Amino acid sequence: MDLLQLLSWACIVFTVGMFSTGLTDLKKMRESKSADNIQFLPFLTTCLNNLGWLYYGILKADQTIVLVNVIGAVLQFLYIIMYFHYTKQKRLVMSETLAAGIVLTCGWCYFTMFLPEGEIRLNQLGLTCSVVTVSMYLSPLADLVEIIRSRNVQCLSFPLTVATFFTSTSWVLYGLQLNDNYIVVPNTPGIFTSLIRFYLFWRFASVNQSSPSYKSLQI
Repeated sequence: MDLLQLLSWACIVFTVGMFSTGLTDLKKMRESKSADNIQFLPFLTTCLNNLGWLYYGILKADQTIVLVNVIGAVLQFLYIIMYFHYTKQKRLVMSETLAAGIVLTCGWCYFTMFLPEGEIRLNQLGLTCSVVTVSMYLSPLADLVEIIRSRNVQCLSFPLTVATFFTSTSWVLYGLQLNDNYIVVPNTPGIFTSLIRFYLFWRFASVNQSSPSYKSLQI
C-alpha cells in the first residue's frame, strides 16, 4: 500500500467518523422524542456541501471523494428526516429545506448548462466547494470567542474536535499528494480551528471539572 492509498483510507475512515458524530443528536432525538436544543442548519448545509463535493469527485474521477461524500450525504439525509419527524417547527424546516433545494437546483443548472465540460467546470466547482467548506469551518469562531469569555467548554464536543482535526489533516495531506489546492486550502482552516479548540479544552478544563462531561452540541 503506497502513501496515497494510505491517505485515501485515512480520509475515508476519519471523515465518516466525523459525519457519524451526528448519530449522538439522532439518539438524543429518539430518546426525548424532540428536536429541541438541536440545530437543523448544520445538517442541511453539510448535506449541500457533500453533494457539491460528490459532483467534484465525479468530475475528477476520484473514488475517495465520491465514496466519502455519498456516505456523508446519506447520513445527512437521515438526520434531516429524523429532525423533521421530531421537530415542532415543521413549517420552518420545510421552508429552509426548500430554499436549499432551490440553491442546489440553480447550482446544478449553472454548472451543467452554462459552463463547458473539462477544466473550467472542474475549477469553478472546486472553487465554489472550497469557499463553502472554509465558511463552514470558520463559522463557529464567534462561538469560540464566547467560550473564551465565559471560560466554559461544556458546549464543545471533544470527540468532534478530535475527528475534525484528523479529518482535516488527512485531506490536506491527500490534497498535497494530488497537488489539488481545492482539497488542501479548504481543509487547512479545520486544522487551525481544531487546535484552537484543543487549547480551550486544556485551558478551561480545570474550570469545569465539577461540571458534567462535555455536551454533544456540535460547534
